Amino acid sequence: MELTRCSVADYRAMRKLPLRVLADNIRSMHNIGSLFRTSDAFRVEEIILAGISGRPPHPEIAKTALGAEESVSWRHVDDAVDEARRLMREGWTLCVLEQAHDSVPLHDYVPAAEEEKIVLVVGNEVNGVDQRIVDMADRVLEIPQEGTKHSLNVAASAAIAMFHLYTALRGR
Repeated sequence: MELTRCSVADYRAMRKLPLRVLADNIRSMHNIGSLFRTSDAFRVEEIILAGISGRPPHPEIAKTALGAEESVSWRHVDDAVDEARRLMREGWTLCVLEQAHDSVPLHDYVPAAEEEKIVLVVGNEVNGVDQRIVDMADRVLEIPQEGTKHSLNVAASAAIAMFHLYTALRGR
């Protein structure tokens, strides 16, 4: 049986979740492509590529995005910290995905009614999210991990968090 897919034009016209992804200096083009593909799946409103984060068109992004770089709205900003401040002034709830003291396990986070618009901030593969963004965040969310490793790939982490937020926001 053939899967039915909507066109890029239909997708662009579709109502999106009040969810944006801020990519803070993601160096891998494959990770950027994966962010696009996952954002397409969960109707993310926009990806904001900050700093050194790669941007379309790029063959390595296209390889993992599989066309989602055409369907998902995106833009580039030079500075993730400035953009995070701007978004907070506009009323967006800043949720940083990072391991930190006093972080909230992702599965325990349910956006409050007043948290109508959420920005998920994901960080650099080595250094994580800029500490200045972590310090200003409304929420710091962490994916519990019980194995021998204490980190996940940024694209995998973002996908888990986007799915969690999708399930929390889709009914609003």
